[in-house]
Amino acid sequence: MTIPLAHADQIGWYAETFERLVDNVSVAVLGKKHVVSLAVTALAAGGHLLLEDVPGTGKTSLARALANSVQCTHNRVQFTPDLLPSDVTGTSIYDPIKQQFEFHAGPVFANVVLADEINRASPKTQSALLEVMEEGQVTIDGITHEVPDPFMVIATQNPIEQAGTYRLPEAQLDRFLMKTAIGYPDQASTVALLCGTAERDRARSVGHVVTSDVVGQLRGVARRVFVSDELLGYLHSVAEATRGHRHVRLGLSVRGLLAYTHCAKAWAASQGRNYVVPDDLKALAVPIMEHRLLLDADAQFDEVSNREVIDEIFAAVPLPAGRRSDQG
Repeated sequence: MTIPLAHADQIGWYAETFERLVDNVSVAVLGKKHVVSLAVTALAAGGHLLLEDVPGTGKTSLARALANSVQCTHNRVQFTPDLLPSDVTGTSIYDPIKQQFEFHAGPVFANVVLADEINRASPKTQSALLEVMEEGQVTIDGITHEVPDPFMVIATQNPIEQAGTYRLPEAQLDRFLMKTAIGYPDQASTVALLCGTAERDRARSVGHVVTSDVVGQLRGVARRVFVSDELLGYLHSVAEATRGHRHVRLGLSVRGLLAYTHCAKAWAASQGRNYVVPDDLKALAVPIMEHRLLLDADAQFDEVSNREVIDEIFAAVPLPAGRRSDQG
């Protein structure tokens, strides 16, 4: 079944709505429009977002502001070493009056779930998110429970402090559509933040700009953005290059390629186009690929980073001779 191409009016509405979301979230996260745009892209592409950065850069504020921007249900889970899987997904409790077990839903049953400091929970608790992130459902005692639609997990973690943390396994990292970092604000943004210290919680002041239904419409428009066979073949060549790279133990998976395609479509629509160009793929390369590449011991010994490997791969794989962004 061929999906019809999104027309100009739909793309115009998408780009305008996308910009409204970005501007709204940027009220809480000053001077980081590109990072906010990536977060909104993950929302519009129907995927999950991992924010990895040092403490105090606004990871939780970004996640909360994005959740508050959508008029929907959202929950926050503070991950700790003693957190149990049932604390996230829910559990069945016996009702002596009814003489039967009743399911009590956990915080994962919301449209947007903020998993704060996800690497502080045990691997068993982290794995409780695997099914729901991939399939949008939770199975408890053999019974499947659907989570609300749309559904998005926004997780944060601190890469510096490793005491009492558990590294996310590759299988779970692959389920995050994108990983990005916020970084420290520039001087102008820092001064603006310091001048506004009377407002203790900027994320709380962020109001709704769209409903959950609008998020579904955004995802519908993004799916109808065109990607040429040449660009899809190019993505396959990039994936093959990661799998055969001398420093890479684990390259880009098929799930990673699907994530790349979904994100490229959502990003292209935000730029006012109903087709993907090579520049879209370049812009998304690091947030899509960096957390999916597992380097070998020699790379770590030689201090070769994932970003350096990505740059090397994109320099080696020739771009297709198709329409580029500067051709309109």
